[in-house]
Amino acid sequence: MEGRELMDTTKATVNKARTGKRAVTQGIRTVTHKYQEQEEGTYRIHSGTRPRLSLQMEVPRDQMSLLIDNGLFDSAELLGCFLMSSTTSNTDMAPSARAENMVLFGDALYGKKEYRRALNVYRQAYQHNKLIPKQGTIASKNALPTGNRTLLTSPVHISPFNENEVKFKIGLCLMALHDIRTAITEMEGIPSKARTLRINLTMGKLYRMTSYKSAACISFKDCLRQCPYALEAIAALADMGVPLKEIQSLLPQAQSKSGRAPSDLEPVRWVQRYAEAQCAAASQDYKGVLEHFGCLSQRFPNNLHIMIETAKAEAAIGKIDEALLNFEKVRALDQYNITGMDEYAMLLQTRTDLSELNRLLNDLLTTDPSRPEVWVVSAIYWDKRDDKSRALTDAERSLRVDDRHIPGYIVKGNLLLSLNRAEAAVMAFRRAQQLRPDLRSYQGLVRGNLAISKPKEALLAAREALKALPHSAKALTLVGDVYANNPEARDKARKFYESALRMEPGYLGAALALADLRAAEGRNAEAIELLETYLKDWADDSLHTKLAQIYVATDKLDEALSHYSEALRINPNNEAAKKGLERLERQMKGGDPDLVEEEEENEEEDAEGDPEEAEY
Repeated sequence: MEGRELMDTTKATVNKARTGKRAVTQGIRTVTHKYQEQEEGTYRIHSGTRPRLSLQMEVPRDQMSLLIDNGLFDSAELLGCFLMSSTTSNTDMAPSARAENMVLFGDALYGKKEYRRALNVYRQAYQHNKLIPKQGTIASKNALPTGNRTLLTSPVHISPFNENEVKFKIGLCLMALHDIRTAITEMEGIPSKARTLRINLTMGKLYRMTSYKSAACISFKDCLRQCPYALEAIAALADMGVPLKEIQSLLPQAQSKSGRAPSDLEPVRWVQRYAEAQCAAASQDYKGVLEHFGCLSQRFPNNLHIMIETAKAEAAIGKIDEALLNFEKVRALDQYNITGMDEYAMLLQTRTDLSELNRLLNDLLTTDPSRPEVWVVSAIYWDKRDDKSRALTDAERSLRVDDRHIPGYIVKGNLLLSLNRAEAAVMAFRRAQQLRPDLRSYQGLVRGNLAISKPKEALLAAREALKALPHSAKALTLVGDVYANNPEARDKARKFYESALRMEPGYLGAALALADLRAAEGRNAEAIELLETYLKDWADDSLHTKLAQIYVATDKLDEALSHYSEALRINPNNEAAKKGLERLERQMKGGDPDLVEEEEENEEEDAEGDPEEAEY
């Protein structure tokens, strides 16, 4: 009897367990079936029960994500309108689903560049997310126990809301709306450990915009810790004066053999070499720049970036012909490249006619008129055509596109000087200097301050240039220019010019300045002797022009005519030689050399310029 009762009890327990197992299995099948229907786009009504609206919009939400991933933002916004409608009308929808829908809609608006609307939607999503209870609470309320697992009975899959990602998106919107400081504040709310490579790089750029150097360095260093090949971060750190060893410690290390220096053939050595080149550029050691980029070009021939940086360094040390050749190679390699083309135009302005500048400008305008380089080139073009007002308008337009574009400030400053607006020019050059010290900005500051009779400020700028470039003949010449402006300090000017020529005998700027100084002191014979000595080694149009001007001052008109003609043979676009020759011809005909008349040649030049303007 006892054995039978025990057997019955055992059978009942087994049957109960089997019943429970079937119930759980049925529950699993029911949920699985609902997910399958959801993926197929079929939503059946079970037992007369109306499906939840949040479940109905799950597929459109997935489809909207697909549209955004494919860059179809217009279509995504249209679908998002329906998604947002269901979000606002369904009071039963979970806060997490509302927040996710809003983020998707914000992504579509951001893709359409409707930054103000996207910002508003992202902020609403962030506020909705604060209403979401902890995930553990939701799971405990909507779960079926299945042994050691927990199965959610909710038919909608809820992905976790990424607060840091939304904060970053809010920051991007603020950045696009030029509210930089608020963007920084928003992104600073992201914990440092949660910042991705993109977040760190963006924050580094924002910090640089607001001159927050130490924070920018931290962000860019974090970029290199996450990705040592982030070359943009290497260049930024070098530009901010971070020591080379400190940058290289964050880069892949080449293993030296037998205590020797790593070879350039090492797989990772080129990244170290790139850092060396950028640090050399930041310290304005242009010979070092050429050396490092020269090594890199051997390993990476026809590298567009290397060719542009090499050309800029060559232009900085006066190797104009070499720089022009490299820029021409860049154009031949990629005619749609815009980077560095404003620097190329600055060189073309003094060496070629309008047709080449006009061709370059047309190519850039058809490629991407939203780039600041395009409008700097346009400013140079109109300056070459002597339309200073239009040139200044385009220079300012380039700075509206990018208020940190240094060539825009350089060109603007030079235009303002030519329009006798020296005070405004000084402001433009000072802004360029704040962004990145450059010899051109120092030269502009010296010229501008001398024009408004501020010799102390001019001397300060010249000495700052010499401090930044202690081994530069151009910096020494700049200090000499300030002293030469004061008749009582010409002896000091002479010493600086002579020091510049001893440091770099081939620097013609110092030779021309010294010749000017000797002529101003009435020592014309010595000035002529100096210039003729340099002409033996350098067939340069500026030397012939200066020599012609001194010959005119000493009433040696035939010699002056010969040198003006030679200058124009070398460079037909030498404006000083053109004007000097016209003045000399009037003088040799017995007329007033300073009389300005409307000549037929000028009218013909204007007529020739009309087709170019129409083409532009």
